[in-house]
Amino acid sequence: MLKGVNQWCFPEGTDLKTVFEVSQKAGFDAVELNVYDAGAPAGFTMDTTPPEADAIAKQAADQGLKLRSISTGLLWGAPLSSPDASVRERGRAIVQKQLEIAERIGADTVLVVPGTVNSDSSYDDCYEYSKRELELLIPEAERRGVKIGVENVWNKFLLSPLEMKRYVDELNSPNLGVYFDVGNILLYGFPEQWIRILGSRIAKIHVKDFKTSVGNGGGFVPLMAGDVNWRKVVEALKEIGYTDTLTAEIGIYQSSSYQAVYDTANQLNAIISGN
Repeated sequence: MLKGVNQWCFPEGTDLKTVFEVSQKAGFDAVELNVYDAGAPAGFTMDTTPPEADAIAKQAADQGLKLRSISTGLLWGAPLSSPDASVRERGRAIVQKQLEIAERIGADTVLVVPGTVNSDSSYDDCYEYSKRELELLIPEAERRGVKIGVENVWNKFLLSPLEMKRYVDELNSPNLGVYFDVGNILLYGFPEQWIRILGSRIAKIHVKDFKTSVGNGGGFVPLMAGDVNWRKVVEALKEIGYTDTLTAEIGIYQSSSYQAVYDTANQLNAIISGN
C-alpha cells in the first residue's frame, strides 16, 4: 500500500512547492490535492486551466510524488442532496471540475460527499436527490475514465455498511465506488467490518484516528493514538486485495507547521508493516 497525505494537513495557503517538498522528505508516495473556490492561493480551483493543472502535476512528479486522487470541501456548501435545484447544480459543477482535473493529471478517483441530512433535507430526500445527481455525473466519470468515490463523513447519511453497499450497487457503474474513511466510521461502527462488506467497491482509503470516549470532533488524534484497531484494518484491506493509497487527513500541530506530516509518515510505515 502507498502512503498518501492530503493538502489539508498543511497550514492553509501553503504553497505547493512546500507541500510537495515536505511530503517527499517525509517519505510519502502520494499527495491528495483539493479543489478550492476561485482565487485560492495554492492548489486546484474552480478556475484552474489545463495548462495550470499540467504545471501542478509536473511539480509533483519532479518530487517523485503521485497524484492519485482529488478531494474538495466545496460540496459542504453545495450538497448534491439539496432540495434547491440551483444548489444541486452548483454541486454538480464542482464534481465535474474535479473529474476534469483528475483526467488531466492522471488521477483515477475524486472524493465526493454525496449529501447531508439536516433539518432542511430529510434522509429519504437526501438518498433520492444525491442518487439522481450522481446518475447525471456517472456518464462523465465513465467518459473521462475517473471513479467517483462516495465518502462516509459525519453527514448523518449512509450510516450502515449494508446501506452504503446498496447505494453504490443501485448506481451500478464501475466508475462509482466508495472513498472509505477509517477514522470517521468509529463513531458508529468498526472500520474492518465496513471494509470487508464493501470489498471491491472501495476505491480509496482515508486514514485518521479517533477516541470514541470523546465522541465529537475533539476526539480526532494522531494515527495510532486512538481506538482504530489498525492490525484488523490492514488485515481486512489485504483480504479485499486493496493495494492503493492510505491517505492521511490529520490535524496540524499548534507548535509546528509540518511535524505532524513527518510523524504521520512514520506512523503509516508502522501501520502498513504491522509493527
